[in-house]
Amino acid sequence: MIGVLGGMGPLATVDFFGKVLVATSAGGDADHVPLLIQSDPRIPSRPAAILGDGRSPLPELMAGRDRLVAAGASALAMPCNTAHFWFRDLSAACPVPFISIVDACVAELAPMLNAGGSVGLIATRATLAGRIFDAPLMRAGYRLQVPNDESMDRLVLPGIELVKAGQTQQAGPLIEQAVRGLLQKGADALVLACTETPVALDAVQSPLRAKCVDSTAALARACVAWWRLHSQISCAT
Repeated sequence: MIGVLGGMGPLATVDFFGKVLVATSAGGDADHVPLLIQSDPRIPSRPAAILGDGRSPLPELMAGRDRLVAAGASALAMPCNTAHFWFRDLSAACPVPFISIVDACVAELAPMLNAGGSVGLIATRATLAGRIFDAPLMRAGYRLQVPNDESMDRLVLPGIELVKAGQTQQAGPLIEQAVRGLLQKGADALVLACTETPVALDAVQSPLRAKCVDSTAALARACVAWWRLHSQISCAT
């Protein structure tokens, strides 16, 4: 089964679970991907740690990782982009594969634009400051665009907080406006690099979703693909 290091935030974890189900071609219950989900909202704030005024969540993330592995997880996934700041530490000594949300997003950009294209990022300030997506996007040949400070303060961050508070309808227009702003500035496609932001756009059924890679859905599809491949290998042996 795949272990899910979740709770960052809880609604994003529920959204991930739902998107795994949608991504799975199943004729019945037994055809679905077995998941072992930890949803722990007590993990210390990732933005506060990255931006310098909070304690690191790495000890709690490592404990969650080890708990899932000990419970039988044969691979791990973490539906939180900002927490991938610690991905190298979490995967370094991990006894099972750790599926990267960043790699999943970069892979899904390929059918949407050519190398040299401009990719906008809608993310927390900590994800941007931590440059979590920068190197993978540049290695793939893409240029990077991010919201300016005014858009972050007025649209992106309030929209994320509204989703965390369960106010998805109010969040939708804010995130949609931020996405539109990057498209108007020349972005060819966007990555919704915060797992709250797809929830916001879905709440208002935004047509701009067609221009966006949903990081939650990308990770869900990567998990389904991993499970299909490795369950077939297990059956063959």
